[in-house]
Amino acid sequence: MMIFMLILPFLNQFLLVALNFRYFVQKLDKPGCFSFPTGVFSIQGFAGAYGINYGRLADNIPSPDEVVRLLRQLKIRNIRIFDSDHTVLQAFSRTGLNLVIGLNNGLVKDINSSADHAMNWVKDNVQSFLPNTRIRGIAIGNEILGGSDSDLYGALVGAMKNVHDALRKLKLHEQIQITTAHSQAVFSNSYPPSSCRFRDDIIHYMKPVLEFFQEIGSPFCLNAYPFLSYMGDPENIDINYALFEPNNGTYDPITDLHYDNMLDAQIDAAYAALESAGYNKMEVIITETGWASKGDSNEVAATVRNARTYNYNLRKRLAKRKGTPMRPKSVLKAYIFALFNEYQKPGPTSERNFGLFQADGTIAYNIGFQGIGSSAYSLKDFQACYHLSLYAITLASSAAVLLLLTRLL
Repeated sequence: MMIFMLILPFLNQFLLVALNFRYFVQKLDKPGCFSFPTGVFSIQGFAGAYGINYGRLADNIPSPDEVVRLLRQLKIRNIRIFDSDHTVLQAFSRTGLNLVIGLNNGLVKDINSSADHAMNWVKDNVQSFLPNTRIRGIAIGNEILGGSDSDLYGALVGAMKNVHDALRKLKLHEQIQITTAHSQAVFSNSYPPSSCRFRDDIIHYMKPVLEFFQEIGSPFCLNAYPFLSYMGDPENIDINYALFEPNNGTYDPITDLHYDNMLDAQIDAAYAALESAGYNKMEVIITETGWASKGDSNEVAATVRNARTYNYNLRKRLAKRKGTPMRPKSVLKAYIFALFNEYQKPGPTSERNFGLFQADGTIAYNIGFQGIGSSAYSLKDFQACYHLSLYAITLASSAAVLLLLTRLL
């Protein structure tokens, strides 16, 4: 009788779940239901060949907890954010997802001027979330060199060194990589790729950054957008060349290399600039790339069809795990921009429409993710599948406990 009383709660739980078992089994057959990520993760800052930028310049996008479930469903394990928001960092705790966080441009001068401030920032925004949140990299600023605020140019390398010193003192420097992302504005010329050089007014600031990155083993991070290049010269650039579609390509007479897509050419232009500056062994990683799905009247290339084509073909390109014509053995790594459309971003309409998903969680277009059949598939579907999986786990656990206890009888 005593044993029966002990197992009674388990029997109740089992019966409650069993009553809905048939319903939930049917629901679990729904394509795209939640599955747990597997595999071994790299400790590099920008890990893996494929990642995504999770920007939040909008007040109507899903919560960080919902975003985590979405990312796990999409099997995207490498994520970059542009700040160190604690709500986001907490949501990513114990998820197994690799995260690159950002120290935004507004903090660079302060962090450069004070090692103590750098230490406090690292303790508050990095150390306090480890090891549960897998912070693998810190991006110091974004597109500072070549940007509009030249006062930040001289502060960048000092800020990076102070943050790295703080990590070293906390014995975290071997776990977390320091980087900064550059736009193509740092280059004076990029065609043909082998002729690319850093701008004369930038190289004075760029060399100390590259020297520091060579010392600590960090890559050169580039935000590259064939969309913007095509928009700047649509009469002379074949849109198929920008979209990874079949085309005649371009030829670099200096290196005798052929390019069948613009992104490869942009990456090799960066390699040429690095080689010219004396850093021919530094890896180039694409930290942002994407295509807008909507634009103003003068942004005719910003369409859903082109956005889907670019991102779908890019995903296929990365899956091949190959390099560029100039660096064929260096596996290309790229982070899609972006996860969501962000309506609070300034600038033309295209700036607010780079997301794979709409702000409400509805998919903007499908680039081949399994279980996502149409634009009507929304975050609510992911949430439903997630909860259904929890019911299945509860059912299996209850059945196992019941079986074990009944054997004791």
